[in-house]
Amino acid sequence: MLVADRSTGAQGSGARLRQVREQQGLSLRALAQQLEVSPATLSAAETGLREMPAARLERAARLLGVATDELLRPAHGIRRDAAVGDPPDWRTFPPLELDAPLSAALAAFLELGYHGATMRDIARRADLSVPGVYHHYASKQQMLVAILDVTMADLRSRSQAARAQGEGSVQRFALLVECLALFHTHRRELGFVGASEMRSLLPPDRERVAAVRRAQQRMVDDEVEQACDEGTFAVTHPREASRAVVTMCTALPQWFDGRGPDSPEQVAQQYVEFALDLMRCSAKGRRQAGRRPGRPSS
Repeated sequence: MLVADRSTGAQGSGARLRQVREQQGLSLRALAQQLEVSPATLSAAETGLREMPAARLERAARLLGVATDELLRPAHGIRRDAAVGDPPDWRTFPPLELDAPLSAALAAFLELGYHGATMRDIARRADLSVPGVYHHYASKQQMLVAILDVTMADLRSRSQAARAQGEGSVQRFALLVECLALFHTHRRELGFVGASEMRSLLPPDRERVAAVRRAQQRMVDDEVEQACDEGTFAVTHPREASRAVVTMCTALPQWFDGRGPDSPEQVAQQYVEFALDLMRCSAKGRRQAGRRPGRPSS
């Protein structure tokens, strides 16, 4: 039986699991090792992209020293022995934490493509035997799913944090574009595989990941629509323009390699300007976008 049968859903129970884990100062990787799952799998469960089986949730509760029901309660019902730390800055990109097989799979997919990479290639890159890789992942497809889950979970959480900082539709739009550009430069390996290998996903994961991608697009669509209603954007085809802006950002991994004269932060600011130009943003809207909270001073 899935956890969703006993709770408000994967996202709710996953968020509470993360909350309790962080209260106790336990890293994602450390808990994943104790649960004998990959960090990617645990991250997907915590962000609501995957449901955690009841048996595994019960094991997590034992490891965290709480009752299983504690992980199934509403967030405000969790006992707090310490304050939960602030979420990480969405502009900060620490080294990506993937287990050895998943890191090797990402490298193989980048170099050879999903269909060109073999389990033997992945095992060699991970310094494991082929059976050793199968101990962690049942198939190459499962590794691709895990990579795309990590990609979308990271991007979604950053986008939500960026959007929450905005004080108006244009400001939120600018922050979302900045976030998309930063993600697809700092996390260009994930972004490249996410764009190029969606076609390799099999049902039902293809539909599930596609739905998450559509939700990501809708964040931008909603701000564009509101800015048009307010008269700060004068673009005549807002939905098409919104898709063009997002596609412009997701295409960054195709050319950005970090060796050029511009940093990811500089590229992100350029892309915000491109996006505002495309939306035919008014002078008032540009002033609003220029007051982005938390923007590093130049």
